[in-house]
Amino acid sequence: MPHFTTSDGLSLHYTDDGAGLPVLCLAGLTRDGHDFDDVAPHLTDVRLIRLDYRGRGQSDTAPYQTYTIPVEGRDALELLDHLGIDKAAVLGTSRGGLIAMLLAATAKNRLRGVALNDIGPEIAEAGLEVIKNYIGNNPIWKTHDEAAAAFALQPAFPGVPAARWQAVSRRLFRETENGLQITYDPKLRDAVLESGAQPAPDLWPLFDAMEGLPLCALRGANSDLLSAATFAEMQRRRPDMIAAEIPDRGHIPFLDEPEALAALNAWLDSMR
Repeated sequence: MPHFTTSDGLSLHYTDDGAGLPVLCLAGLTRDGHDFDDVAPHLTDVRLIRLDYRGRGQSDTAPYQTYTIPVEGRDALELLDHLGIDKAAVLGTSRGGLIAMLLAATAKNRLRGVALNDIGPEIAEAGLEVIKNYIGNNPIWKTHDEAAAAFALQPAFPGVPAARWQAVSRRLFRETENGLQITYDPKLRDAVLESGAQPAPDLWPLFDAMEGLPLCALRGANSDLLSAATFAEMQRRRPDMIAAEIPDRGHIPFLDEPEALAALNAWLDSMR
């Protein structure tokens, strides 16, 4: 399995598949490169690079104080350096989209374009509370079957097949004799709660920093993290942005929905 060493000595896992336009995939807060398993088969003629952030997936853990967006952005650039890639498009889901916006403000010359999956410069408080409630804790379910059955009851995701929820559970948790366990450092909770104790920064300047870059934004129609009002303001500020709302999806869309694929392929085509 490929790994590279960061400037502060951590071994981080990544995958690097395909050829063509380099697309760096940055996952959600507690997730890893498997976040993109559903969309990967549909993205052709691209070099798909997926990073496991520090403390997630198959990467090393670190002092929780380094589980921050600036440090994870630095890790992403160091991965591009390791691979000899001068510029890449970034597909960022949730946390990954925040990292992408920061990179646009601090290292725009390394970006070819940005796609944001259910994230924007304003984060709804209801969604943040959900994250704070579960982060760092093992789930109550004992098996993937139990988790999949519980996921299927979510009103924000009606009609999702049971097999998909099984796959999601296997990405998020390890099944052990003591029940399901998370696949990331539990101390990520400390990092998130401590950052939440500070006043929320104004992220609109980071969004505006993407001016001139091909931009795509997706929103789950039932999202509790990216509000319809914020999504509308994003479109007002960037009328050239490829925007799509994904029906019957909350936070986060799987990215293989027809609406998501159409938007992502249009975005990719704009950079070829």
